[in-house]
Parts: sequence; structure tokens; C-alpha cells
Amino acid sequence: MYSSRIESLPPYLFAEIDKEKQKVEQQGVDVIDFGVGDPDLPTPEHIVDELCNAARDKSTHSYPSYRGLESLREAITQWYDERFGVELDPESEVLSLIGSKEGIAHMPLAFVDSGDKTLVPDPAYPVYKIGTILSDGEPVQMPLREENSFKPNLDEVDEEDAEEAQIMYLNYPNNPTSAVASRDFYRDVVDFAKKYDIIVCQDNAYSELSFGDFEPPSFLEVDGAREVGVEFHSLSKTYNMTGWRLGFVVGNKEVITGLGEVKTNVDSGVFEAVQRAGIEALTSSQECVERNVEIYEERSNLLMEGIESVGLEPKKPRATFYIWAKVPSGYDSMEFTKELLEEAGVVTTPGVGMGEYGGGYVRFALTRNKERIKEAVERMEEL
Repeated sequence: MYSSRIESLPPYLFAEIDKEKQKVEQQGVDVIDFGVGDPDLPTPEHIVDELCNAARDKSTHSYPSYRGLESLREAITQWYDERFGVELDPESEVLSLIGSKEGIAHMPLAFVDSGDKTLVPDPAYPVYKIGTILSDGEPVQMPLREENSFKPNLDEVDEEDAEEAQIMYLNYPNNPTSAVASRDFYRDVVDFAKKYDIIVCQDNAYSELSFGDFEPPSFLEVDGAREVGVEFHSLSKTYNMTGWRLGFVVGNKEVITGLGEVKTNVDSGVFEAVQRAGIEALTSSQECVERNVEIYEERSNLLMEGIESVGLEPKKPRATFYIWAKVPSGYDSMEFTKELLEEAGVVTTPGVGMGEYGGGYVRFALTRNKERIKEAVERMEEL
């Protein structure tokens, strides 16, 4: 009945985690969920108010623009200039998305033919691999190892794989490892992409969730980046708008055009009221983002201390709202995740579920308040 593409897909990790969580909840367990990266903080009121106002405007009830409202694309270019010092053409270098996941998944449909390869980090957000498979392409792993600060070693990429690759996916600040990348790393990526004629797709969804004085750079800040690639952004994590489904991609004109061709044939754009709310988010005061970051940093410090006390080895994050931790000796990531859920009612993401090289690690999402974090640590200490 199903296509070979569907048959070849692995189970979607977070759907599987949700199934296991429901089983435990049905047994009456009060589950504390650090699994999926879905903010527990509400969308700021001024953004919600703008959505309500826009939704009452009958002009927003028609089919929206495929590329996104001109005013949204202009707001994106203004935000990019102010945040990264990158000037963009709103007409040709910006495209709105129904969340960045949608655009990332559709990229291979525009640029990958049957048998073509993509270079995919491992461990990673599953959609990079899944989008490739659904396009009848072949994902090739780029291991993210601790000894290389969880960045791919470009010198290790097989020459034949590089020659046959159409796309390289990157994601910094990184999910799941919370690793960050420098401009020097991006310069190496640009050189690599030019050498092998590869499109770079940098997923920068966590750029605004950074701690201390660290400000994650944009890939497009580096000379030559716009010649070889694009950068994806999402309003989901920055403004607690995961359910709203609004994101965007910016950068290389030809790549933007190709992805736009796919989208005009498979979707009809983002509800205009949501786009207008997105404009409000991007152009109004960013104090709400600063408050979010303060909350996540407090949670990070608290959870770091707690999980160290139970034998895990966490990596202190400089960005994202994740903690990536090595499991105690004698466990693998699946065993440890299962024990935490069944014995303590605590949900984490097994590293191996996000790729072969995630084995031996688990990911905690900082999406529960401090009281629940303290309770989760107490439960883990009793194991």
C-alpha cells in the first residue's frame, strides 16, 4: 500500500517518545517531560494581540502571498540587518515558510534527483535526513564528535560523497548538542561548498537563545556565504510561537527561487494574520526575548547542577534551550532514557534516536519550570 519512500522512513523520534510517555501516564504516573523542544512559556501578549486584530480584518481571510507579505519580508530584512549586519533584498533573497521545518524538508525536492546525496550532521534534527529520503536522495552522515566540539570534520568527508552531494545541512547553535559555531568554521564551510558545488543550508533557529555575552553569528556574515547557501530561521523558539508555524529562509537568490517553486506547487503560504503577528514580533521591543533567555539560563544552571549530582556528564550550553549529557557508565542512551521514564517518570530524548553518533548521550529540553526541574532531579536521585 505505502510507497517505498514511506517504507524506508524511520519512525519519527518525537512521535515515538510521545507514545511511550502516554503509556506511562495511563498508569497514573505524573510525567515530567524534557523531551520535545516545545516552549512552556506563552507567546508574548503583544504578538497575540496583533494576531487577534489581524484575524478580525477580513482582508486577511483570502489566500496569502506565496512568498510572504512584502511587509513581512521587509521586517525580516530589517531584523537581519540590525541583528547580524547582513543586508538582504526582500524581493529576491527572502521567503516566508510555514515554520522552518517545512522549508528544510522541501529543500531536496528542488535540488536533489534520485540517487543524489546530501551531507547530514549526525546526531541531528531528524528532518534533514527525512527530507532527503522523501526526495529519493541518499543522506550521508557527517559525525558530530565531542573531540571536535560537535562540529563536522570537513576533511573526513569522503571525496566521492562530496562530489555527489547537492546539499549540506548545518545547524548552529546546535540541536541536540547545544554546540556553537564560529565565523572561522563558516569560512571553512564556504571554501568546501565552493570546491564541490554544494548548497549550504544552515538552520539558525536558536540564534537568539544564547547566554552571557555570546551572540551566535549568522552564516551569511561570512564572505562568499551568499554565493553558496541559505539560512533558515524560525519564530517558534525565539518568541514561543511553535504552534503558529511561521519561519523564513534567506540568502542565495537561485536557491530561494528553487525552494519557492516547490512551495507554490504544494502549499498556499502562511495565514496572513500570522504573518502580521510575525511582523509585530520582529519589529517591536525584544525585551520578551531577553526575559525568555534569562529564564532558560536559570533553568540550565539548576538542571546542570542536578544531573551532575546523579552521575551524568552534561555540556554547559552557550546557546539553545537544550542540555546534552553523557549517560552514566554502564548505560546506553536508550536504556537510560527508558529507565528514567519507567522508574522516575522523567522524559528525555535518547541521543541515538537523533543519529548513530548520539549514542551514549541524552538531551534535556529546558521547557519545564524550576519547581519541576527540582522535582525531576529528586526523582532521579532516588534511582
